[in-house]
Amino acid sequence: MFKDLDPILHTPLRLAVVSLLISVKEAEFTFIREKTNATAGNLSVQMNKLKDAGYIEIIKQFKENYPQTICRITPKGIKAFAEYVANLQSYLKTDS
Repeated sequence: MFKDLDPILHTPLRLAVVSLLISVKEAEFTFIREKTNATAGNLSVQMNKLKDAGYIEIIKQFKENYPQTICRITPKGIKAFAEYVANLQSYLKTDS
C-alpha cells in the first residue's frame, strides 16, 4: 500500500531546499535563493517551517560586518528526506 508523504517536504520549494542541502550539507541563504529561484520572503518562510520541523538549522552571523545566514541540514532532515524518497519510490512500484 502507499505510504503517506511527509507534508513538510511535499511542497516544491521546501523539497528543493532540502534536496540542495543534502548535496552540499550547508549553504548561505543567498546561494539557496539563487539555486531555487525563490524570492527572499518566500524562501525565508519556507526555511522557517523546515527549521521548526527540525530538518534544518539556521545560523545567523556576521562576515566582514555584513549579516550572513547559513543553513545546514540536520540528521533528522537527512532521515526525513531518505524516508520521503523511499515512500515516493513505493508509488512507482507496481505488482505485475
